[in-house]
Amino acid sequence: MHAVRLHTFGPAENLTYEPTADPTPAPGQVRIAVAAAGVHLLDTVLRRGERGPLPELPALPTIPGREVAGVVESLGDGVAGLWLGKRVVAHLGFAPGGYAELAVVDVDRVHEIPANLDFAQAVAMIGTGRTAMGIVQFTDLTPDSLAIIPAAAGGLGTLLVQYAKQAGATVIGLAGGPEKVALTQANGADLAVDYTAPSGPPRYGPGWATGAQPSYSTEWAAPSRARQPTSSRRTAGTSSSAGRAASRTPSPAGPNKPSAPR
Repeated sequence: MHAVRLHTFGPAENLTYEPTADPTPAPGQVRIAVAAAGVHLLDTVLRRGERGPLPELPALPTIPGREVAGVVESLGDGVAGLWLGKRVVAHLGFAPGGYAELAVVDVDRVHEIPANLDFAQAVAMIGTGRTAMGIVQFTDLTPDSLAIIPAAAGGLGTLLVQYAKQAGATVIGLAGGPEKVALTQANGADLAVDYTAPSGPPRYGPGWATGAQPSYSTEWAAPSRARQPTSSRRTAGTSSSAGRAASRTPSPAGPNKPSAPR
């Protein structure tokens, strides 16, 4: 097989694409023909030679990458034959080996990919999705909740926006720039706030005129359940960020420029 290998810790230029031996699945493992591999921040940390959360750095040469999706093409002893040929995604844990045409992993780490997901979507979910589920277990979102989600267009924020909407909450997504604002809207946010706009954050969302500033009293109110601007009710809700959720009441603001959520 071919793989991306690292012989010396350092910059990305140290990674080389080269032939290497096929890995053999041990008992209880499967071998996956890799169709998509995740590139995680931790991978770059390890590549530079920083240990991060690992007890020690991987031995060199190494094949980086810890998230893969593909098709099971070989089974180790003790693995049920039903896994052969299945579309799967797996997190390899602290074991490297994802940047390759073939990767081995314990079968209890493997998840079958639903028919409505492609390999790239599945591999994006296996790391970030686990983090998102770890966060939302600390929330109690209801249709009366107001969820304020920072970095709403990022990998984690994208999932949190969708989760909050599925729970029925009113969702405000904070994003940097028009493209990320558009993505936040597409993911279902009731209100998308561009916090990088030089003349004050433009606010976009269903029922809101693009680029227009809604009318406000001295308090900012979220869109009503019909997603129309309102100036008569105070709304408090749930804010999900970095694994914590807190009930917040919006701060007083000027008539046309509410304070940004903190």
